[in-house]
Amino acid sequence: MPSTETQPTQACRVSVRGVHKSYRQGSRSVQALRGVDLQIEGPGFHAIMGPSGSGKSTLLYLLAGLDTADAGEIRVGDVSLANLSEAELTLHRRRRSGVIFQGFNLLPTLTALENVTLPATLDGRSHAHMAPRAAELLQELGLRDRMDHRPDALSGGEQQRVAIARALLQEPPVLLADEPTGNLDSQTSDRLWRLLAEIAARRNMLVLMVTHEPLAAVHCQRVHVLRDGVVAGNIDLHGMDPSQLAVRVADTLRAAR
Repeated sequence: MPSTETQPTQACRVSVRGVHKSYRQGSRSVQALRGVDLQIEGPGFHAIMGPSGSGKSTLLYLLAGLDTADAGEIRVGDVSLANLSEAELTLHRRRRSGVIFQGFNLLPTLTALENVTLPATLDGRSHAHMAPRAAELLQELGLRDRMDHRPDALSGGEQQRVAIARALLQEPPVLLADEPTGNLDSQTSDRLWRLLAEIAARRNMLVLMVTHEPLAAVHCQRVHVLRDGVVAGNIDLHGMDPSQLAVRVADTLRAAR
């Protein structure tokens, strides 16, 4: 398990106020977000849920600095993303928000260890300098004997743990996960969800996961429900099982119509 070193709690903060985002599809404009307001203070494991097209992934990509909002304010920690240049957004992605994708996004020609150190290398740090930290993370994630293997020699679960180690290398206060177990079997998925919950608790960081699965979200402390590009409601889990959460999400979506 990753080390128990903690991040400053004040950095584990996400603030989204009045955020709009539209995309062009041919000749028409599609509104993905229609004035999202979302406040998460302090560390913990949170989920964003909602039906397809509700704006879940769009919101996560804006928080990661992978895209920019048309209007509104997004703050990660004490940094307003609207004020950042393209170069500063790149640094934000590398240093303030680790991102885990459904497709792992590992480079096939690099070993597990090299994939983990890659973001720091791009940030101007040498592989030799960062390799001990990367090796420590891989070992703590159960990959001590897989460090020199390339992605095609790793299972899906192992590849996703490499991606998690990569996201944690720069010790960001916020870890973002977009459907992180979409390509994994049920047993491996359950282990990954438990691992993310443990990372949030042990590292005192904010982990924010986009998911459509109640089985995933029940590992979180709080669920933020999106519908048609706005936050429809929030649910504190308090020991709910997946079926209870599914009912609560459906009720929240119905009430927001």
